[in-house]
Amino acid sequence: MGRGKIAIKRIDNSTSRQVTFSKRRNGLLKKAKELAILCDAEVGVIIFSSTGRLYDFSSSSMKSVIERYRDAKCDTNSEMNSASEIKFWQNEAAILKRQLHNLQENHRYANDGEELSGLSVEDLQKLENQLEMSLRDVRMKKEQLLIEEIKELNREGNLVHQENLDLHKKVSLMHQQNMELHKKVSEVEGVKSANKTSLLTNGLDIGGNSSEHVHLQLSQPQQHDETRSKAIQLSYFSFIA
Repeated sequence: MGRGKIAIKRIDNSTSRQVTFSKRRNGLLKKAKELAILCDAEVGVIIFSSTGRLYDFSSSSMKSVIERYRDAKCDTNSEMNSASEIKFWQNEAAILKRQLHNLQENHRYANDGEELSGLSVEDLQKLENQLEMSLRDVRMKKEQLLIEEIKELNREGNLVHQENLDLHKKVSLMHQQNMELHKKVSEVEGVKSANKTSLLTNGLDIGGNSSEHVHLQLSQPQQHDETRSKAIQLSYFSFIA
């Protein structure tokens, strides 16, 4: 009787799960080693158990295997990105080509309305749908341009507002500096005025004392003459007597 097929699902029994993990881990590492030797392949295997324990194998070094994997992955992603980009631009070109064709058809019908007489109801419906799509695209483009212009105007307005604020700050600073300078000039003029007044006052005091001294000096000879005159008169009267 052959072995029964094991269902690939999580083993509920922890003991059985641990035994199965150990057996299959060893088998996987053995197969990886055989593959590296038999086929001259660079192999790297990394295993983490449910408890977080690490098991690994590498035919050369795990670091070189991982670096080679990263390089190959980057190259693959670059190729995929290039292919995706090419596909994207191809789709864009197809859409633009279809839109150009619709615009040419609409332009032709608009310039020559007689050609509409030969169209069926279905063709007219298609033409109407194309015109509506073209009109919607034009409106969307117009709205987009208006939004961009509004954003640009708002940006310029913010710049002008900021410049006005900076200019106002500069004017306020200049006004404050002028006020401080005017205050200093007033203080200097006050000091000069006080010094001048002090000098004038001291000059008048000196002048008054000098005048009085001269007056006293001049009055002394007059008193001497009067005394001398009185003495002469007394001598004269004494002589007569």
